[in-house]
Amino acid sequence: MQLFVGLGNPEPKYAKNRHNIGFMAIDALAAAYNFVPFREKYHGLLAEGQIGQEKVLLLKPQTFMNKSGISVSEAVNFFKLDGSQIVVFYDELDLPPGKLRMRRGGGFAGHNGLKSINAHMGADFRRARLGIGHPGEKSKVNNHVLGDFAKADADWLAEFLTALCEHAPLLAKGEDAPFQTRVVEAMHSETEEQEDENGI
Repeated sequence: MQLFVGLGNPEPKYAKNRHNIGFMAIDALAAAYNFVPFREKYHGLLAEGQIGQEKVLLLKPQTFMNKSGISVSEAVNFFKLDGSQIVVFYDELDLPPGKLRMRRGGGFAGHNGLKSINAHMGADFRRARLGIGHPGEKSKVNNHVLGDFAKADADWLAEFLTALCEHAPLLAKGEDAPFQTRVVEAMHSETEEQEDENGI
C-alpha cells in the first residue's frame, strides 16, 4: 500500500493558490484513476483506489498547511506505514514552474507543511517537489506562494498534472527515479511542440 499526500490549505479561497498545487495533484490522480469519493478521515480527506497494480490512499490534510503533520501522522500510524510507502506532493519555490524532483528525506527549505510532518513523524518520507518558480525577491515570496496561479500558467499546469497522472503507476511501484524522468521528458516534449507551433 502507498499513501500519497498532497499539501495545501482547505478553504475555497485558497483553492487556486500556488501553495495548493499538492492538493491539485491529488485531485488530478483521484479523477484519472477513478478513486472512490473523498471522505473525512484522519483530520483530512481520504480516498482509496488503485494506480497500476498498487493499492493507493490519497490524503489531503484539512488542518491548514502548518499543521499538516497531525493528519499525515494519524494516517501513517493507523496503517502502520514506513517512509518508503509515503509520498508527499508539495510546492517547491526553488524549482522552475512545471519541474519535478523526487527525493527522500532532507531539509525543509522553510516549507511549513514539511516542518509539521517532520515534527510529528520525522523526515523519512518520499517527496514529490512540484516547481512553482521563485518571484525573484524574498519580499515577494509570501504573495507569490499564497497567490493564485495566473492565466498564463494554465497550459503548463494542466500538462504537468497530466504527466504526473500518466506516469503515476511508476511512483506507486516505488520507482521514483523513472517516474521523475518520464514526467520531465513529457514536459520537455510539450515545450518543444509549443515552440514548433510558435515557429521558435
